Amino acid sequence: GKVSACIAHVLLLCCPYLTEFREDFAKAKHIAIITGAGVSAESGVPTFRGQGGYWRKWQAQDLATPEAFSRDPSLVWEFYHYRREVMRSKMPNPAHLAIAECESRLSKQGRSVVIITQNIDELHHRAGSKHVYEIHGSLFKTRCMSCGEVKANHKSPICPALEGKGEPDPSAKDARIPVQHLPRCDRSGCNGLLRPHVVWFGETLDSDILTAVEQELEKCDLCLVVGTSSVVYPAAMFAPQVAGRGVPVAEFNMECTPATMRFKYHFEGPCGVTLPPALERHESEAI
Repeated sequence: GKVSACIAHVLLLCCPYLTEFREDFAKAKHIAIITGAGVSAESGVPTFRGQGGYWRKWQAQDLATPEAFSRDPSLVWEFYHYRREVMRSKMPNPAHLAIAECESRLSKQGRSVVIITQNIDELHHRAGSKHVYEIHGSLFKTRCMSCGEVKANHKSPICPALEGKGEPDPSAKDARIPVQHLPRCDRSGCNGLLRPHVVWFGETLDSDILTAVEQELEKCDLCLVVGTSSVVYPAAMFAPQVAGRGVPVAEFNMECTPATMRFKYHFEGPCGVTLPPALERHESEAI
């Protein structure tokens, strides 16, 4: 609880290379921050990875596929409706807020911060971040299977038939909602079936977003990797590529990852504890 957070904070402040990191941070003009599930886990967002990562009897990789959606769109929509509703009760944590505050502060100094996130929960937006690339899409966007329109959608429930559905308990019965009652496109004359605008297993990332992200990474002079294990591709290659051209990379994670040895800095512990002191205003900065 609070005691362990205080201890972690003290340890970080005593960390021999926090001072060195702060010097790199003070000089940086373009900072790229790559975030993953670990940054949202502290907000209580289920990660659906590893042990216990089940919804009913399913793991995410069983449901988050184009094949699962074509086979049983009702079941897949129940899963995503549940996730959307869970997110309504979750709030950005100190890591999200530190990133947003840092972006806002540095922009007034003519410096830039870009967030490249693997998360689909929109917590960076809700914290106030402006310059965010959601490389895996968003829980709160839909895409029409017929006309292809992508649209923000924060309705609760997303359609009347899903109200009260999505209970995660393994004994819960599947709703078996007829396809015509699932979320449909409201574009004039379309009425196509909507799907969550997220990148599913077996799908490729949006090439336009990927190109934009690569351009951001090419110009960054400091890179932070926050709450991601650096094993999911292509995001796993982002920071090692930046490190490969001699740019300092700082990893903030609960444990070492396969890429840790390639990075200049590693701050261990909850991101909500380690990140705020690392990103707070430097005495050399203009207020």
